[in-house]
This record gives sequence, C-alpha cells and structure tokens, in this order.
Amino acid sequence: MSRSLLSALVAELIGTFALILIGAGAGALGLGGLVGVALAHGLVVVAFAYAYGHVSGTHLNPAVTFGVWLAGSIPAGRALAYMAVQLAGGVTGALALCWVLGGNETGLGATRLAQGLVVGTTTVTVTPAAGVVLEAILTFFLLNTIMNAGVSGKATPLDGLAVGFTLVFAILMGGPLTGASLNPARSLGPAVATGDFNDLWVYFVGPALGAAAAALLYRGLLAEEKVKR
Repeated sequence: MSRSLLSALVAELIGTFALILIGAGAGALGLGGLVGVALAHGLVVVAFAYAYGHVSGTHLNPAVTFGVWLAGSIPAGRALAYMAVQLAGGVTGALALCWVLGGNETGLGATRLAQGLVVGTTTVTVTPAAGVVLEAILTFFLLNTIMNAGVSGKATPLDGLAVGFTLVFAILMGGPLTGASLNPARSLGPAVATGDFNDLWVYFVGPALGAAAAALLYRGLLAEEKVKR
C-alpha cells in the first residue's frame, strides 16, 4: 500500500468517525433540535473538507465515493478501500458514542423512517419506498454539489462550505422524515450499536441511487458543458 493511499484511508476513517460521533451524537442528545443536528453534520463536513481535502478529497460517505467512482474520478480499488474504512469509521464512531453515553437508550441518533409524524393536522408515515426516493433525491443534491464544486476541477476556497451547507439543508427538510442520512456509514454505525437493523437497506439503496444519478448527469452532460466553455 502506498503512503498516499494509507494517508487517505486514515483521513477517511477519522473524518467518518467524527461525522457519526458528532452528527449522530447531536441527534442522540437532542439539545439543539433539528437545526442543531443539521449544523453538527454540516460543520463536521466543512471542517474536514479543509483539514483533509488535499489528502483524500474528504468523502466521508460510501455513497459519495461510489458517485465519484462512477464519474470516473477515482480508481475502483481506491474506491473500495475508501468505502471499507468509511463503514468502519461509522461503526466505531457509533460504538464510541454508545460508550460515552453509557448505553444505547438514547437511540444514538439512528436514522429511522417517520411513523405517525404529526404535521399540523396531518399524520405522516414514511414507507420504505418513499424513504428510498427521498434519500435518493437528497443524496443527488449532495453529490451534485460535490461534483460541480470540487470534482469539476474548478475548485474554490468556498467549496467546503457549499458541500456543508448542502448537507445542512438536506437534513433540515429530510431529518424528520428519514433522518436524512444520505450516507450508508451514518446509518450503519448506530444500527450496529443499537442492534436495530430495521429498514437499514433503505439507507444503502437510496443514497446509491442518488449518487449514481448525480454522477451520470455530471459525466454525461455537466462535465462536457464545463469543458466547452
């Protein structure tokens, strides 16, 4: 293993660990409400984008790596290694959170489909199919920002903020409905720590579909437009 790949894997492991510890931790504590959870996730992404962006690209998310691979911007072997350490970072982050909180009674910020959510005079229940669609749409937005702000080769000092803000607005809308995971590692970690794997597949399939759609749109249309200008 080359030193550059090892450095990138360490960066992805630490960053994903932090995303779950802080993001899921904010959800478990609930002190800042939905806004607090959204900001916790977004700020972690922003911080690590500037800390480790030059090392690994700061994916912190198997869906992001999958999309970047489909866009032709990372080799398959490197992508698989990234995804492995991201999932490991998600699990270890959740286990660390469980240890800090003295157990999993808080739910550890697990992402779950809304059941009987009262919105005004309406009660909302999110089915697994609807969860897949929403997770796919929100992940599409995230990958769309990543592809066009960073992968495009037109990176600016504000790219990290753009990606972090995208995660924030996705959680503000989708958080009450699906938990707005957009990230298999984010959902897998608390699921392992709590032993609750209900509907976990939603948080793998939805983000993968959204990432694929964003990558194919970028590769087939948006990247070509950028080259022509």
